[in-house]
Amino acid sequence: MTLKGKTLFITGASRGIGLAIGLRAAQDGANVVIAAKTAELHPKLPGTIYTAAEEIEKAGGKALPLVVDVRDEEAVKSAVQNAVETFGGLDIVVNNASAISLTPTPLTDMKRFDLMHQINTRGTYMVSKYAIPHLEKAQNPHILMLSPPLDMKEKWFAPHLAYSLAKYGMSLCVLGLSGELRPKGIAVNALWPRTTIATSAVKNLLGGDEIVQASRTPEILSDAAYAIFQKPSKSFTGHFLIDDVFLSEEGVTDFEKYRVDPTKPLMPDFFVPDDIPPLSSR
Repeated sequence: MTLKGKTLFITGASRGIGLAIGLRAAQDGANVVIAAKTAELHPKLPGTIYTAAEEIEKAGGKALPLVVDVRDEEAVKSAVQNAVETFGGLDIVVNNASAISLTPTPLTDMKRFDLMHQINTRGTYMVSKYAIPHLEKAQNPHILMLSPPLDMKEKWFAPHLAYSLAKYGMSLCVLGLSGELRPKGIAVNALWPRTTIATSAVKNLLGGDEIVQASRTPEILSDAAYAIFQKPSKSFTGHFLIDDVFLSEEGVTDFEKYRVDPTKPLMPDFFVPDDIPPLSSR
């Protein structure tokens, strides 16, 4: 199968994981809607929707850069409609946009709490909601959340409750929508990295270059997402996938190519269940 001519609507696609997923699809000749907030360069963040669009086009795809704040209902509705009118339909939605603040409850400002829930949970729900009528018309429609397995352990919530609630809200959307949309043949799945991923968020919020060097590149997630989109939407749904486990099941054996620095031990990500095979086996 190929994604040639397929239309992907990716939130937070101006950089990082979202852009990597778009670039992988563009190699097939896909149409990529870059739905993100960054229209002008940020001093601490690389890329804008326009630089991302240039990269998509150079990779072989067609790009539609749209300024979209996933908290804004009218902006989301307009962007989805714009995508459909531009490319003639919608095949894949990737809910990648996310906000993070790893603070304990007493130190979590309620504005930050609201921001995370509005972007992570509500934004995921709303983008999916307005995409459904168009995905119903697609041949192999997929919704993918970049969110963790629903592993209800105290250790995932106690250190940063507000963030965990918002992130697990995305995964609850997977749980609910996969069942709701199964009769319509729309697949809804979650993808999560075993390790930290070398993105601006990791560099700026989790520990700088040291953490980046102990991370994998976004391409491990874009390769996994690409493999998910090849699956038949009527049967492959409701899964909570860990990137390297899923890729190994798809026949990938070389995971060294995804390491930023092969000499550094990999940093485990949050929310990876204990029953997932250890890093040493990958």
